[in-house]
Amino acid sequence: MQFMHLKLHNWRNFATVDVSLATRMFIVGPNASGKSNLLDVFRFLRDIAKPGGGFPKAVTDRGGVSSLRCLAARRYSNITVEVVVGTPSDIKQSPLWKYRIEFNQDNQRKPVLKREQVWKAGEEVLDRPNEEDRGDPARLTQTHLEQVNMNQEFRDLTRFFESIRYLHLVPHIIRDPERYLMRSDDPFGGDFLEQLATTPEKTREARLRKIQAALRIVVPQLEELRLERDSRGAPHLKALYKHWRPKAGWQDEKVFSDGTLRFLGFLWSLLDGQGPLLLEEPELSLHTDVVKRLAGVIHRLQKIRGRQVMVSTHSYELVSDKGIGADEVLVLQPANEGTLASVSKDNRQIRKLMEAGLSAADAILPVTNPKNTSQLELFEV
Repeated sequence: MQFMHLKLHNWRNFATVDVSLATRMFIVGPNASGKSNLLDVFRFLRDIAKPGGGFPKAVTDRGGVSSLRCLAARRYSNITVEVVVGTPSDIKQSPLWKYRIEFNQDNQRKPVLKREQVWKAGEEVLDRPNEEDRGDPARLTQTHLEQVNMNQEFRDLTRFFESIRYLHLVPHIIRDPERYLMRSDDPFGGDFLEQLATTPEKTREARLRKIQAALRIVVPQLEELRLERDSRGAPHLKALYKHWRPKAGWQDEKVFSDGTLRFLGFLWSLLDGQGPLLLEEPELSLHTDVVKRLAGVIHRLQKIRGRQVMVSTHSYELVSDKGIGADEVLVLQPANEGTLASVSKDNRQIRKLMEAGLSAADAILPVTNPKNTSQLELFEV
């Protein structure tokens, strides 16, 4: 399954969003236009549904309702998230699921549900508040999505939200020797090596062999990649590089380049899991010729695994791939009343340029370029 449509109201940068989503999506826009905030919608749903999470924690971890609410909100201040979930074959018929959550805060600034709805194959199976909620308002501090005794009819949707993965590896955090003691489920890499180590051995070794083959192309002189635990039990990646002294070429992640660690994490994340994958700027620290191939790598793995991948990026090289369609790019443009979001195929000018043979980079990125950047050269030192 995958996300097929997204609607937002008063979410962070966005006063309103109403867009269709493809199996592969590239999210582009200027700095501070809301690329990370848009991806965070899907993380928010995951944080509600996952064990140990829940609606109050998901909101509180983001600074509360006031931090989540769009500054352009006026009289209608509720925050609304609505997603349609299905498979590509559902396009011509009713999608499998639709989920809608609307919330605000009470007088103590605690998050409270205003409405929660679920549809299955076009038929409504949940609509809250219901009679029980009106008799006990405390019930509206939790969603039914997160309650196993209440989500029997749509538990598959809960599991789908749980399967969402987000990755924005920070090499410095991976190199932190105390990382495995302090963090778990960390999208920035705090427990990345521990995740590798706890993957079943056959699966882990099969993935590392594939990653090793790719790294040999990208990283000069790399010969072998393995994962080992030290005397304390902490996992470490070890790489063997060509060297005139046979045993002198082994190095661990502490001396891996930023690009090596980021590319390794990118490849592992594509191979790990089946649910939607959210990637932040995977081009960072990589050579431009490697970045040009990332869209193709995603497409190749998607043909095998069918996994939805959403990527935020500033990279011209990444979206210059001629295989990227006009329905695969989500364009963000800041405006006076919040950021505007649109799929590039819905922009007549962009669609015509791409139909004429221009890449997504040449047709779309000029629309997102900040104005008057040449004036930066006049900055007084």
